[in-house]
Amino acid sequence: MRAMTSLATIELQTRETPRFSILVLHGLGADGNDFVPVCQALDLRPVLAHGGLRFVLPTAPEIPVTLNGGMRMRAWYDIRNGDLTRREDADGVRASQALIEDLIAREEREHGIPPERVVLMGFSQGCAMTLMTGLRHPRKLAGLVGLSGYLPLLETTEAERHAANADTPIFLAHGTNDGVVVPARAQASLAELRRLGHEVEWHEYPMAHEVSMDEIQALQAWLEKTLTAAAG
Repeated sequence: MRAMTSLATIELQTRETPRFSILVLHGLGADGNDFVPVCQALDLRPVLAHGGLRFVLPTAPEIPVTLNGGMRMRAWYDIRNGDLTRREDADGVRASQALIEDLIAREEREHGIPPERVVLMGFSQGCAMTLMTGLRHPRKLAGLVGLSGYLPLLETTEAERHAANADTPIFLAHGTNDGVVVPARAQASLAELRRLGHEVEWHEYPMAHEVSMDEIQALQAWLEKTLTAAAG
């Protein structure tokens, strides 16, 4: 683990000179280690025919979280209300957006991987930050992956999104029994993204706030297709 652009990261790499990067953002209270097993479970050998692959798993800053009585924990932004739609922490979301944009820039600066070959991926709060950052990023990204999350600052998305990522493919998956990010919140996010004309591949699974093997297999197929397209 090393500190870069104010965030500690775990980095998994298949070759010395990789061509693609997947930035993986964890959920509330977790850290960069949380999704290492998922990254290791993804069989992306067909992608490797086009070049090496990096997984970059940053750890969010430690901040007080209102919903948890002000206890400090790893979080991309504060959660002030359980329904996730009232009193959103816009300042916190935007601060983390800047940190994630710095990570995207670092991939090109230090590893020669432009945004066009970077996938943003996140779970729960990490999903929210993936959509927040990816839709507003001024350069085209290879794809966006949101697991068990939602679209933050939904009302400002249309005005703030950047044309560079209007056609960027999006993979969203959610559990029908999710009691943390309720399915209705995810469905509202899906509806808004589709209303705005974004290409979204949507999956539902009979699970709670978690990741399933069926979901990983669907994500693997999507990543193969998306990264192969990004290879040109």
